Amino acid sequence: MTPLLVSTILGTAAVLAWRIREGRTPVSVRKIVIPPLAMSTGFAMFFYPPTRINPSWGVLAFILGALVFAYPLIRTSRLTLEGDQVMLKRSGAFLWVLLGLVTIRIGLRGYVEHLISPLQTAGLFFILAFGMIVRWRLTMLWEYRSLRARQVGPKKPD
Repeated sequence: MTPLLVSTILGTAAVLAWRIREGRTPVSVRKIVIPPLAMSTGFAMFFYPPTRINPSWGVLAFILGALVFAYPLIRTSRLTLEGDQVMLKRSGAFLWVLLGLVTIRIGLRGYVEHLISPLQTAGLFFILAFGMIVRWRLTMLWEYRSLRARQVGPKKPD
């Protein structure tokens, strides 16, 4: 096993544990918005010239992440009202979807690394993951606000 594969497996295990734990606490706007904001600091890697990629590749990776890779996450996670709290409910397939996405990314990464440098590959797959997370979290934010609006309900005349 290569060090990259070992770190990918360990990172995947940590994310799965975090996602399982995350489903047990109420959702808030802060919990929805902070992950993509924190992840956006990763764009600083592109200040290092060897990580830079063709901008059209970056746009394509973002679109692929947002349109293709985010879709299974969106379909397998829903927000629901439980009393006055919004909770994240995942289907039983959610963890399998995460594992499948990681497997696909590992395979694609192995292929792409033969075409461009490992640092450029890392940048490209970061952008893909960012597109996936941004779309998923924006969908969650829209759903959260919709649930909160329904919870408050229309105002009644006096």
